[in-house]
Amino acid sequence: MVKIADRKDYRRCISCRKFAPKSEFWRVVKCHPSKQVAIDLGTILMQGRSAYLCPTAECLQLAQKKNRLSRSLKAAVAEDIYHQLGLLKLIDK
Repeated sequence: MVKIADRKDYRRCISCRKFAPKSEFWRVVKCHPSKQVAIDLGTILMQGRSAYLCPTAECLQLAQKKNRLSRSLKAAVAEDIYHQLGLLKLIDK
């Protein structure tokens, strides 16, 4: 059981609903004020509406199939974002 004080660093995957520390997820952001959707690689601070996704092929496919990134971010997500996340999955292996 996670203590309430520690929950601020936890997030939930939009596909499988797994609850875990945010460092275990990919973060996709609708940047403010440009409203462009980008993948947060942690190299620069990206502010805006974000969605978290497990770095697994199953969660990525489910998010794409059910359009979960677009609904979470309230913005259209280009196929290129899904392609980039798929490449990240290959690099992480």
